[in-house]
Amino acid sequence: MSSAAIGLFDSGIGGSSIWQALQTELPQENTCYLADNANAPYGDKSPSEILALCEADCAFLIERGCKLIIIACNTATALAAAALRSRYRLPIIGVEPAVKPAALATHSGSIGVLATKATLASEKFLAGVENHVKSKGIKLLARSGSGLVELIENNQLHSKEMAALLDVHCSAFAAAGIDQLVLGCTHYPYLRAQLAARLPQVNIIDSGAAVARHTRRILTAAQLLNPQPPHQAQHEWFSTGDSRILAQFAPSGDSVKQIRLSQISAGEAEK
Repeated sequence: MSSAAIGLFDSGIGGSSIWQALQTELPQENTCYLADNANAPYGDKSPSEILALCEADCAFLIERGCKLIIIACNTATALAAAALRSRYRLPIIGVEPAVKPAALATHSGSIGVLATKATLASEKFLAGVENHVKSKGIKLLARSGSGLVELIENNQLHSKEMAALLDVHCSAFAAAGIDQLVLGCTHYPYLRAQLAARLPQVNIIDSGAAVARHTRRILTAAQLLNPQPPHQAQHEWFSTGDSRILAQFAPSGDSVKQIRLSQISAGEAEK
């Protein structure tokens, strides 16, 4: 048993969708959430830049004493998870686009994926598509949601610019006849209502609940579950940039602390 916090990091507020799923599954667990929104979005950066940022994120969470880290970002998972797991001893859980469940659920034989450019180009994503989609004869329309993360991070969730982007994406998905839409970025669940209104016959899938269940399994196997009652759970939220928007997603009454990741280098973390 351990009362140490579960650490989560993302390039901004997107990982809070994973945090919410975690709270539903494991309400007794303490958490420490890091939003590196000073460097958002990760999806448009090079693999080496993304890895360096993820190492700094992990270093901070390890310094805070976290017992497990969730990479609450599809892009970071695709490009940095393997390297982070080889570097650090504690369990590290990633977030992957749910193409396999979508492929299993489709009746039309056509599915869609909305993700960042970096996720769609990653070897891990392409291997998943080959194994679970193409090998089954299923059609896939994958679209890069460039601009969506930036709008969400700038509190433009219901702006005209957002509506225009979603109209373009949804028109393409509708024309392709998809019946399953995979949200391949942890920011995108906050677009679920708008996507569902435009694609009413499409089942929309994200990875939050699956990640939370997997976290429970890992903590149970390692005997690291927190025995304290849910009402005693403590949550810390940190931001490397403007914390005002992130504060809207934080637990009620909790403040978001601003930090600079340069204060802790990746090399200072326990390996």
